[in-house]
Amino acid sequence: MTVFLQTRGTSPLVVSMPHSGTFLPDGLGDRLTDEARGLPDTDWHVPELYNFLGELGASSIRATHSRYVVDLNRDPTGSSLYPGQATTELVPTTLFDGRPVYKPGEEPDEAEIEQRRTDYFDPYHRALTELLVKTRMEHGFALLWDAHSIADEVPRLFDGVLPDLNLGTHGGESCDRTIERWAVKAMMDHEEYASIVNGRFKGGWITRAYGRPSQNIHAVQMELAMSAYADEGLPWTYNEAKADTLRKALKDVMKAALDAARSLYSGEVK
Repeated sequence: MTVFLQTRGTSPLVVSMPHSGTFLPDGLGDRLTDEARGLPDTDWHVPELYNFLGELGASSIRATHSRYVVDLNRDPTGSSLYPGQATTELVPTTLFDGRPVYKPGEEPDEAEIEQRRTDYFDPYHRALTELLVKTRMEHGFALLWDAHSIADEVPRLFDGVLPDLNLGTHGGESCDRTIERWAVKAMMDHEEYASIVNGRFKGGWITRAYGRPSQNIHAVQMELAMSAYADEGLPWTYNEAKADTLRKALKDVMKAALDAARSLYSGEVK
């Protein structure tokens, strides 16, 4: 099975969905705990939610495999993205709530981890790099939107209830400030949703690794509270009515970010 699905669009917008996959290679499911086999930390239904990307001319790439195979949004060197805070590894051994992913004695060793990096991590990122470079060559710049979602309450990872819309720009380093400012304004215009920028989720490895404003590649991460478009359960149940409402906000924010980027390269913003 291919490790990613890709579409080529006509605009400078590139959307990455690294955590929406659910496929497990043969034999891996037998090694997982009962809790992990339910894939509780999946970004459920994100491709369905973003079914409007064709309207924006966006290119997209999304993982087919579960993040328990390999986490495409972690630093492959093993460095923590959030020092001092709980997180998970390149090949996760714990669930978000701290329970084990693997049955005792079934954890992957270093050789297996390296093999998974070679087989799954590297192909995705080669494809994403190529997509961004081609997009920049065609349009003069590229805007990467890294699409995620998570349960509203995960006490091990953050206190309280997560806002609905969580925009991350690595503290303003992964994109031009104009892009961040226009996107935040569009979020705040949708008062029906609680929004924050660079809160608990400032952007994972993809946002930080690819966001290079000086090289005309800008990156933002959008972490959504899953209850904004789905009903709680395992797996979460897609709620079309909620999703339709949220799509309007997402489209507005994405259009604002894209318009801001275009204005930068048209000379309209100094």
